[in-house]
Amino acid sequence: MSEVTGRAATEYGVLFVGVSVQGQVRQLLDGVRVGIASRWRFGRVGAVDVAGQRLSGPGTLSGMSADGWLTDTRTSYDTVAVSYADYIRGALAGAPYLRAALALFADLVHTTGGGPVADVGCGPGHVTAHLHELSLDAFGIDLSPAMIDVARRDHPGLRFEVGSMTDLQLADESVAGLLAFWSLIHIPDDAVPAVFGQFRRVLRPGGPLLLGFHVGTESRLKTQGYGGHPMKVHVHRRRPDQVAAWLRDAGFAVEAHMLTDPDENVPGALLFARRPPRSSEPHED
Repeated sequence: MSEVTGRAATEYGVLFVGVSVQGQVRQLLDGVRVGIASRWRFGRVGAVDVAGQRLSGPGTLSGMSADGWLTDTRTSYDTVAVSYADYIRGALAGAPYLRAALALFADLVHTTGGGPVADVGCGPGHVTAHLHELSLDAFGIDLSPAMIDVARRDHPGLRFEVGSMTDLQLADESVAGLLAFWSLIHIPDDAVPAVFGQFRRVLRPGGPLLLGFHVGTESRLKTQGYGGHPMKVHVHRRRPDQVAAWLRDAGFAVEAHMLTDPDENVPGALLFARRPPRSSEPHED
């Protein structure tokens, strides 16, 4: 067990629920105590449906056109960027389970040689900054220019760029790890496979991927949040097995999943995957 994972195990207790692991992740989790569920409520880094974030009921996704949902998402987070950053400020300090998962992700990056790490859907950059504290060369990408402005203001020593996970402006095999923490929740089902294709394209062979998302089968329209500001974003809940299937179809090896808040109205999930090493990837004739 490396120093990073060892610190997570001893300092935080690492209380994971619903852990399923294989390969290197299983080795890194040796000695980690499996226990009670974590309690996360951090907006885009945890359960939604809290603190004045109004969601419509389940049903059809009326008003979400193929060419409109990106614009709606960008505009919504431009509107709430400052209040969202204030809302979650300091959240990681009180989230030992989330920090433990990030420590494991950092350990996976370090054990594969290190290098640049992309925080895709980084929001105001708080998770990017935490990854930097874990000695990762982390940078953030977000669809919202206003969110990127806040991230640059709050973390001036780090790199943040405006961009979309649907069309990452990164070179092939250019990142050593990729994180998407509760940013996939606004991507419609029919766009997820292409997004995962982008993730695989930019990851180096052997590079780890960590996803966080809401568990369920419903999609809801969120019309306001973070202080009552108007929003128009669809929030999609998904089954871990469905997300894992999409990842495998995109060429990833799924290595671990963890359930959080299983007794809550909106449980969450973490899913660790990896682009296979080049030696194990299929070759074209």
